[in-house]
Amino acid sequence: MILSGKEIVKEVKSGNIVIDPFDEKRINPNSYNLRLYNELLSYTDKVLDMKIPNRTEILIIPDNGLLLEPGRLYLGRTLEFTSTKGFVPMLEGRSSVGRLGLYIHVTAGFGDIGFAGYWTLEIQCVQPIRVYPFVEICQIYYHTIKGEYDEYQSEKYQNNNGIQPSLLYKDFKN
Repeated sequence: MILSGKEIVKEVKSGNIVIDPFDEKRINPNSYNLRLYNELLSYTDKVLDMKIPNRTEILIIPDNGLLLEPGRLYLGRTLEFTSTKGFVPMLEGRSSVGRLGLYIHVTAGFGDIGFAGYWTLEIQCVQPIRVYPFVEICQIYYHTIKGEYDEYQSEKYQNNNGIQPSLLYKDFKN
């Protein structure tokens, strides 16, 4: 089952869901709108390698916007820090953003119970588009879970403090 917006508010108040900062104006019937932080990362190498840390550059999104180009992957993050106890968090783009041809994730819209951190967004566009800092770019929603579970534990992404490039290379060291 997916939590209603009213239930999300109740769970935030109880501490089972953390959205920081939280503003009830961003609640939808069954989700909460998250905002884009004012910086992006972009890979600088033409060819990416799964076995090594790939180089990135930081792009600051000014108040008058930043033009994104098709064919390039931009990594962003949510302004809000989130965590959950007992719920599966999921992330999707807002329909208004999608109708402009802007994707906010390639494959990583699925969260794990116990994840705590900022969501890294894998941003791509269909055609050139100007984006702005702190725009409501995506929405988080929560599923209940049935059965016993272990909470998310990761040395790679848990309790992150910023945009996270791929850390897949760490899997090759095991």
